[in-house]
Amino acid sequence: MAFSSGNSSGLQNSGSEEDLQLLMDQRKRKRMQSNRESARRSRMRKQKHLDELTAQVGQLQSENSRILTSITITTQHFINVEAENSVLRAQVAELSQRLQSLNDILEYMNSANGNGVFGAADLHLQGFPDTNNSWNLMYLNQPIMASADMFQY
Repeated sequence: MAFSSGNSSGLQNSGSEEDLQLLMDQRKRKRMQSNRESARRSRMRKQKHLDELTAQVGQLQSENSRILTSITITTQHFINVEAENSVLRAQVAELSQRLQSLNDILEYMNSANGNGVFGAADLHLQGFPDTNNSWNLMYLNQPIMASADMFQY
C-alpha cells in the first residue's frame, strides 16, 4: 500500500510540475506576445516620427527656396536702383558743373562792366568774337534745354 500511496503522490508531483511548467510557458508566451506588441508600437512611433521629420524637411526646403528667390529678386532690384542712383549722381554733378560755369560767366560779365549792362562793343573788347554780326549774338541768348534723355527713371 505504501507503494500505491507513494505512486499516487508521485503522480501528483508530476502533475503539479506539468501544471507549473504549463503556467510558466503560458506566462512566457504572454510576455513574448506583449514584447512583440510593444516593439511593433515602438516601430510605428519611430516610423511616424520619421515621416513627420521628412515632411518638415520638405517644407523647410520649400521655404528656403522661396527665401532664396526673394533674396535674388531683392538683390537684382538693389543693383538696378544702385545703377540708377549712379546715373543720377553723374547727372547732378554734370548739371552742377554747368550751373557753376554759367554763374562764373555771369559773374565775369557783371564784374567786367560794373553795372552788368554792356553793349556789342564791350563784348568785342572783352574777347568775344565779332559781335557786329547779328548771327553771332544769337548764341548768347540761347537757353540751355534739358532733354528727356538726360533724366531716365
